[in-house]
Amino acid sequence: MSEKKRCGWCEGDALYESYHDNEWGVPVYDDATIFEFLVLETFQAGLSWITILRKRENFRKAFDAFDYKKIAEYPEEKIQELLQDAGIIRNKLKVRATVNNAQLFMKVQEEFGSFSKYIWGFVDGKPITNAVVDYKKAPPTTEISDALSKDLKKRGFKFVGSTVIYAHMQATGMINDHEVDCFRYKEV
Repeated sequence: MSEKKRCGWCEGDALYESYHDNEWGVPVYDDATIFEFLVLETFQAGLSWITILRKRENFRKAFDAFDYKKIAEYPEEKIQELLQDAGIIRNKLKVRATVNNAQLFMKVQEEFGSFSKYIWGFVDGKPITNAVVDYKKAPPTTEISDALSKDLKKRGFKFVGSTVIYAHMQATGMINDHEVDCFRYKEV
């Protein structure tokens, strides 16, 4: 049996390959999962994604299973506790941004009915399928990620630059950037 052809960025690491094979690029419409990826992308800013994946379960435990309603209510005591947690990225700005973003996430839900409706509205509700031949040549941003980033920033979200948002769009299947010869390209 021949080995599956995967996107070049994930090859050689079992955790990366599992994430690629089962999650990356699969359309996500569930607010809870969208928020989880938003948190993870916030902490990934300036770091490698594999670093975040390796700490994902620690993040899940530290941040109450990514429950944005609980996170939005975190008191200063909880923030200080998180800043001492060696299992996560202990960046004060990112921890505080997560609390801030949870609060704003719920405001967007109130305005649009769900965060999913809001964010998917930027791609007319359906994934954009690109034709990436080599992941190294895929763009780090697009006009859509620029517009979404700008709108999120206007709403007060933190750590939502266009590159972070484009990565979020890829992760949650708003954009299919699997390489065209990857076995997941047509599946997602």
